[in-house]
Amino acid sequence: MSIDKCRAQFPALNQKIDDTQPIFFDGPGGSHPSQAVLNAIIGYLSTSNSNLGGAYFSSRQTEQTMIRAREAAKDLYCAKDVNEIVFGANATSLSFMMSRVLSKTWQQGDEIIVTALDHYSNVSPWVIEANKAGVIVHQVKVNEEDCTLDYKHLSRLINLKTRLIACSYASNITGSIVDVTKVIELTKSNSNALIYVDAVHLAPHQLIDVQALGCDFLVSSAYKYFGPHLGVLFAKAQHLNELSPDKVAPAKNINPNRWETGTQNYEAMAGLSATVDYLSSLAGVEGGSRRDKLETAFQNIAMYEHELSRLFLNKINAYPQITLYGIKDKGRLNERTPTFAFTIKGVNPRAVSEFFGAHYVCIWDGHFYAPGLINQLGLTESGGVIRVGCMHYNTVDEVEYFFVLLDKFLEM
Repeated sequence: MSIDKCRAQFPALNQKIDDTQPIFFDGPGGSHPSQAVLNAIIGYLSTSNSNLGGAYFSSRQTEQTMIRAREAAKDLYCAKDVNEIVFGANATSLSFMMSRVLSKTWQQGDEIIVTALDHYSNVSPWVIEANKAGVIVHQVKVNEEDCTLDYKHLSRLINLKTRLIACSYASNITGSIVDVTKVIELTKSNSNALIYVDAVHLAPHQLIDVQALGCDFLVSSAYKYFGPHLGVLFAKAQHLNELSPDKVAPAKNINPNRWETGTQNYEAMAGLSATVDYLSSLAGVEGGSRRDKLETAFQNIAMYEHELSRLFLNKINAYPQITLYGIKDKGRLNERTPTFAFTIKGVNPRAVSEFFGAHYVCIWDGHFYAPGLINQLGLTESGGVIRVGCMHYNTVDEVEYFFVLLDKFLEM
């Protein structure tokens, strides 16, 4: 699919604000949905808005909406079974829920491991429950040179008392991808700890395969990959069977429904199905399973995003007053997403995002809820970093224009 045909499917990309077409480099904070996703959400609310368990048509349609969403999530994650998929408000809410449940199995003196690379939605839930249970918390350091996880430090922290390792699949600040397979190998060879993976930032850029990884849990938020606000959790069936979530007493004690308290966001589930179908359409081929199409689609996404990354890295490295954090080597594009964090000497990051915002170019600044990394880099007091994040719907021309504006800012 050409970039023009791709962008034509996104109303947000084609709007005009004060006669100007905005540019969105804020994808790591939240992406835009395609028209097909919007149509699916409106379609559900227009015709099928109901709850489960009713003896009438719209209730049955709602049940089918949920079933289709689980099938779509199963294909996206390559889970073994649809019943290994749990929905929630967002990834953060699901992580808090799982922390409360898993902490019931911890004892005083046990240990858990979090990382300095993570968004704190995958740190705070575990730390809060660990403090309640008298469990020791260790935090893995980051290699400051390229903002990758320090695997040697991780290996020193793992022991037979370790009950959980919570790690990001990719940094939402620097785009550094974590070798989760290596994390799991280190964990399983030195402990019986469970692995909880935050794939929120990685999901729009790389196809996930939970079976190949062998992780126990993996979570993402669909609005980060062109869908609605919906949290999507994979959990191995054995854990869903053995653990005990809090639920309303009359609710059926069956998986995965007993993990989804209250009336669910069924319109978002309708949108999720359309989201996964949109992603699979980027394969540009007919026939084959949805998972097969997703594999081809994400290969296409990676090739295109690498082109954007090479261009960005070529240009940003030419500015002596700019410090780029993360992987700078264009030969290591497979180890990063097209998300870039940098600072300008003597300039507050907020001033940069405000300048670009005035020109209808959306970028972010700050700590991005990942204070562990910002603290280790010594950037907390100076306002954090400037973040520019590309998605597959961004263009070469948009990247070029970013640097035109950057030159104008620096001239000031």
